[in-house]
Amino acid sequence: MPPIIDLTGKVGLITGIANEKSISTGVAEACAQAGATLVVTYQNEKTRAFIEPVIHRLGVKDVYLMDVTRPETLSQVFDQICATHGKLDFAVHSMAFAKRDDLHGRVVDTSPDGFAMAMDVSTHSFVRLARLAEPLMEKAGGGSLVTMTYLGSEKVIPNYGVMGLCKAALEAATRYMAAELGVKNIRVNAVSPGPLMTRAASGIAGFDALMAAAVERSPMHRLVTPEDIGALTAFLVSDAGRLVSGGVHFVDAGYNIMA
Repeated sequence: MPPIIDLTGKVGLITGIANEKSISTGVAEACAQAGATLVVTYQNEKTRAFIEPVIHRLGVKDVYLMDVTRPETLSQVFDQICATHGKLDFAVHSMAFAKRDDLHGRVVDTSPDGFAMAMDVSTHSFVRLARLAEPLMEKAGGGSLVTMTYLGSEKVIPNYGVMGLCKAALEAATRYMAAELGVKNIRVNAVSPGPLMTRAASGIAGFDALMAAAVERSPMHRLVTPEDIGALTAFLVSDAGRLVSGGVHFVDAGYNIMA
């Protein structure tokens, strides 16, 4: 019997790898182990140095610059994917940004430019990525789009500020795009991990307390790992998840169900 998660012959785009501890690193490792051919992006030359160990370990040959604040870099990545592979089977979006004052301050004090930037990078970049992926996924006979969200989309998390609004909009975009793209056999899902220490999380004040609370209050009394997130994501982009679309899927040891 073949393995349940088999990505042999599939081409997948992985964004958001910042270093060895990134959520996207766990996703890339799980997808590579399942047989996928990966395309990896980096934000700028400075960040590329931090992802080199991941690239070499996984044997990734297609590594491209993608800065979502520079639209031409998105188009260039998808042009390269089309020229090299002629299709795209799945894409994983794991990008978010907010100014520190807007992240830690009150939502009612959010600056207009800070709000616009946070929404553009954290939410609308997924919409832009989906639009560019659509024709390549059609060539593959369908595909899977996955983004990363967080419980702060529906619960008030201290020091999460405007990012909570961005994640709520991201989850709504997931549902709407799932409805729009389903006719083309393209699935759209969001993965919602529990708190774990990543470079992005290190910018949230009091994050250690959030992780401690997750261990104490979750039914399984454990923290999630990038490997756990990778396993769920690999399932969602595989044929095993062929009829799973439009959902927000928690991987947090059950923390989200607790009052």
